[in-house]
Amino acid sequence: MTQSWPASLELRVETRASCSLLAHSRHHGPLRVQRAFYPEGPGVCHVCVLHPPGGVVPGDQLDFDVRVGAAARALVTTPAATKIYRSDGRRAAQRTRLSVAPGATLEWLPQESIVFDGARIDFETTVALEGDAVFIGWDVQCLGRPAIAERFTFGQCRSSLEIVRDGVPLFIERAAYEGGSDVLQGGFGLAGHCALGTMVVVSREAAALDIVRAVVPPPSAEGLFSATRIGAGDVVCCRYLGSSASRAREQFSRIWSALRPRLLGRVATYPRIWST
Repeated sequence: MTQSWPASLELRVETRASCSLLAHSRHHGPLRVQRAFYPEGPGVCHVCVLHPPGGVVPGDQLDFDVRVGAAARALVTTPAATKIYRSDGRRAAQRTRLSVAPGATLEWLPQESIVFDGARIDFETTVALEGDAVFIGWDVQCLGRPAIAERFTFGQCRSSLEIVRDGVPLFIERAAYEGGSDVLQGGFGLAGHCALGTMVVVSREAAALDIVRAVVPPPSAEGLFSATRIGAGDVVCCRYLGSSASRAREQFSRIWSALRPRLLGRVATYPRIWST
């Protein structure tokens, strides 16, 4: 039986003298941050979260706790795709808690998760916003490994996403995919596609949906994209369904690039790690 390895990471980004500083970083187990980067100056703190094992094995429990203080700005990403390995019967879990204070911005832009055939994984993400905080985040998953013609024939992938502002729910979603189930092949579900992605933009920018729709491509063999405003208008939700996780990330990056000048007053500065 593979030995599981619990891990946790706490990050705090705060504003000091107009600089967004990584004021606190505490880790347990194989999750860590080596240093903060400032490719666009001191106003935005870029952080790359490292998971040295490179994959999640049965029984692993990963916990992220990221808090962005008032008026601070943070961009958090990962260096590579996260691999979720086949289960021996035990479940793995990745729990993410994100908190963004008034006047602050968090860009949560991890690379994709590749769920191997037979894996059993729970993804849980909660986002708590205060006041006029802005959040841009995405989640991309690939069920199976299409590069070697591997399908998700058994196992289970469950995910949940909750976003609240000042304690009021803005977006709540649950999903569960059983390996080999009808929902993977049926037109009411994934229709045979293996890659799926959700991008959520939470702001009070009225033009956000128009900006997104201007860059979302029409349906094609490369994938299906959509963009919708949720509820009273604070949330814009973008979806991808297709055969390529990298294609989802590319399109979400285009949307992020288009939105950033309007929402943050800054052009998109791609994390350098994405090019390595």
